[in-house]
Amino acid sequence: MKTRPSRPSFRRGRIALSAVCAFASLATSRPAEACTNFLVTRGASVDGSTMITYSADSHVRYGELYFRRGGTWPAGSTVKLFDRGDSRPLGEIPQAAKTYNVIGFMNENQVAIGESTFGGRKELEDKTGVVDYGSLMFLSMDRARTARDAIRIIAELVAEHGYASTGESFSIGDPDEVWIMEIIGKGTDLVLDRKSGKQLNRDKGAVWVAIRIPDGHVSAHANHARITAFPLENGSTSISSRHLERLSDPRVEVVYSHDVVDFARRKGYFTGRDEEFRFADVYAPMDFGAARFCEVRVWSFFKGLCTGMDSYLDHVKGKDLANRLPLSVKPDRKVSVSDLMAAKRDHLEGTELDMRRDTGAGPFGLPYRWRPLTWELDGRTYVNERATATQQTGFSYIAQMRRWLPAPIGGIMWFGVDDAASTVYMPMYCGITRVPESLAEGNGDLLAHSDTAAFWTFSKVANFSYLRYDLMSQDVRRVQQELETKHLAQVPAIDAAAGSLFEREPARARELLTDYSSAVAAGRSGGGRSCSAISSSSTSTATSRRSATGASSATSGGSRNRPTIPATRKPGSDGWSRRPERSCCSPSRARPAGRNERSRPVRPGLPRLGSPAPCPRTRPRRRRCRARRSGRSTAAARRFTSTRLRSNPATGSRAS
Repeated sequence: MKTRPSRPSFRRGRIALSAVCAFASLATSRPAEACTNFLVTRGASVDGSTMITYSADSHVRYGELYFRRGGTWPAGSTVKLFDRGDSRPLGEIPQAAKTYNVIGFMNENQVAIGESTFGGRKELEDKTGVVDYGSLMFLSMDRARTARDAIRIIAELVAEHGYASTGESFSIGDPDEVWIMEIIGKGTDLVLDRKSGKQLNRDKGAVWVAIRIPDGHVSAHANHARITAFPLENGSTSISSRHLERLSDPRVEVVYSHDVVDFARRKGYFTGRDEEFRFADVYAPMDFGAARFCEVRVWSFFKGLCTGMDSYLDHVKGKDLANRLPLSVKPDRKVSVSDLMAAKRDHLEGTELDMRRDTGAGPFGLPYRWRPLTWELDGRTYVNERATATQQTGFSYIAQMRRWLPAPIGGIMWFGVDDAASTVYMPMYCGITRVPESLAEGNGDLLAHSDTAAFWTFSKVANFSYLRYDLMSQDVRRVQQELETKHLAQVPAIDAAAGSLFEREPARARELLTDYSSAVAAGRSGGGRSCSAISSSSTSTATSRRSATGASSATSGGSRNRPTIPATRKPGSDGWSRRPERSCCSPSRARPAGRNERSRPVRPGLPRLGSPAPCPRTRPRRRRCRARRSGRSTAAARRFTSTRLRSNPATGSRAS
């Protein structure tokens, strides 16, 4: 994720200062850290699927599910590109003749991508580039049939149009294999082109390396470059960009830009023999911040799957920078979707860096901290830990690709919004033809509240749970597990029904998948609970500790008709019963929310703890009644309720 220099910032009313003393000479200033990716090969998964994960931990990224419709394009069509970070226009490039439907960052061919920014050498950012990291993700998914296709497309785009971002690590997967690709620009060296009379960048393009993760292994990256040594071109398993036409050969396991070593020599970054070249050490040298804030997330993921990781503890604490983690490891057991969901919620639990156990956790064991990650006091530098689960996540997902099913059915994006520790991952099939309204682009944003947006519902859950994390998080996890277990159990039945229908009527099979994914997002997939059940459960903890039951979804503004999907229980017994056609919480009648100056919008009022969320239309009158009963003025009641979700008044941006 494109990053900005670190500065004090707060996403909600989230608490505060923790610290472990670090050696001031080791701590270096680093950009705000964001994004964590895990990669699982077929041989390492419980069912033979490949999986990659991604968390968009940006300060300003809103949780929504992107949808790009594919099609055929006439000759001469172009695509306008914009910077992923600040939306400034970058340029225009030719459109491909054919593109594919893309849900989030997975296309209908079960090709998926994720990323994390490692930054690297600052002087290598190309100020004239047209294609940034976000455009590479979208364009490669628009056009690729396989992971190898995506690598080739990325390489060709940056060579032709220039690379407009800093160093990036990409996770790229398809039903057969997963790859890690790391790329960084070559800086700006302007020369005058005599023919056009324009100044052009002599160093246009990028240097990069892509490696296939060995089958049976898992890998990860988290804001620092991970590829070190790699085999040079040998005509069989390793090729350079001069021979990209051979990338489809299944024997090829490594591909790299032909000048990745020579360019480093020219810049003075490397002077050894070609065989000694190490990409990460040359283009993104290891330092204290890279180990303590980035490699620690990789280490924690590896530690949960295989033994022997304790030998790298000093490395991730920033004390032994030379003892680097391996690019991939073979897990002691097979990895499931549930395992990756749990890994996305990691706060370094069970280690000496456990964020629930240090002073900053306060009396309720809260594993979240203020930013920046480092600060100085009396001449000494201190740090906060940076775990995988973090308060500023916009959205995250587990992309699962299954080769034994037709592509539109085999690919599932397990999608969640806001903090991964309190979200519920929902199955979004890659063959769906529209996005559920609660996850759709334009349904609210960070400064515009929407009662029908999943992001705002889960944001409310997270806000409440942070108040008494030790108690409320237990209720959140209980309902979270119930919902995700239900979704995982339903998938085989949906696969079978869609697979049978796909043979005869592919369009109807896609519609079935679309209806099912929409029903899940709206809390209508059977089981009678929804994301608002978590909200009710977390709020009830503060009073009676009663769990929520039968709450209707706060994100139920999607299709009014129940989808025709296989039921695992009798209709009407647990959520399949008929629902009202429309309520006053539906999009067309939702009451607009107010907002405070530089923080999140303020909801017009909050429900009593332990009771279902009231309709927005009746909330003001109920607040006045409560005010009269309690003897407080309406204004006092308004101040009391509106501060519940208010973040720090000084700033409303997300923490790194």
